[in-house]
Amino acid sequence: MKNKSVYIVALSFISALALSVWGFNFLKGKDVFSKVRVFYAAYYEVGGLVKSNPVMINGLRVGQVSDIYFHPSNNGSIVVELSLSTNFPIPSNSVARIFSSDLMGSKAIDLQMGDGQVLAMDGDTLHTAMEASLKDEVNAQVAPLKKKAEDLLSSVDSLVMVIQTILNENAKENIMSSLQNISTTFKNLESTSANIDTLVVSEKNRIASILYNIELITRNFERNSAEFDRIIGNMAVFSDSLASTDLPGTIRKADSTLNQMAFLLKQLNEGEGTAGKLLHNDTLYHEIERTAAEMNKLLEDIRLNPKRYVKISLF
Repeated sequence: MKNKSVYIVALSFISALALSVWGFNFLKGKDVFSKVRVFYAAYYEVGGLVKSNPVMINGLRVGQVSDIYFHPSNNGSIVVELSLSTNFPIPSNSVARIFSSDLMGSKAIDLQMGDGQVLAMDGDTLHTAMEASLKDEVNAQVAPLKKKAEDLLSSVDSLVMVIQTILNENAKENIMSSLQNISTTFKNLESTSANIDTLVVSEKNRIASILYNIELITRNFERNSAEFDRIIGNMAVFSDSLASTDLPGTIRKADSTLNQMAFLLKQLNEGEGTAGKLLHNDTLYHEIERTAAEMNKLLEDIRLNPKRYVKISLF
């Protein structure tokens, strides 16, 4: 009987302990009797996310944050452990996004399903994202309004400066002076217009004569348009003929001939060759002159004494 009481007390203690463990985990959001899948996500900023914050898919709670700790590599990133109590298939390219679940700023994780064909396995690390804070959202909305307000204030400031400049005494004097100058300019224009009208009236005959001469010239151009066309056609034919000739080749040949003549004149000037020597050496000239004189004497002697050179014998 005594042993039976001991067993009952022990069993009651064990049952109470198990119930306490189950209740403690239940209050933390854990279900010890269901299979749990664990995934990981790394963030550089968690925005106040703590343990036991919910993990949701399309607004339905499917798990909770079971642990948060710094990455063992000490690179500053924070590892969040996600415990999911559902067997819902999660693609490997899904994103674990931290967002505010209420107006008080409580955080939760929304699993945004990816479109990959490969499913994430227990212990895999998911992609991460962070919802913009209320401050960031307000700044994003207020920044354009702030810029417009600054531009408006700058425009108002410029307008005030212009008004102050206009109300300045010196500016008033400048404006009055400008108005007077404009009035004077208009008066000068009126005077110039009157002078032009007077000139047109007084020179009406000459202007008519000039216009008549211009008309005659125009008529002459019209009557001789065929002649002008012929002249232009001849010029075009001449241009085509000139373009069809080998003008560059002719110029090259002329240049070659001039170079040869220049070389020949250079040789003559330097006394090279027979012609050059004749021009620069008078010895040959004197020899030729002496030979010619001797020839003249010989011919004169033959004329005077032919018997000395020619013997005629009949027998």
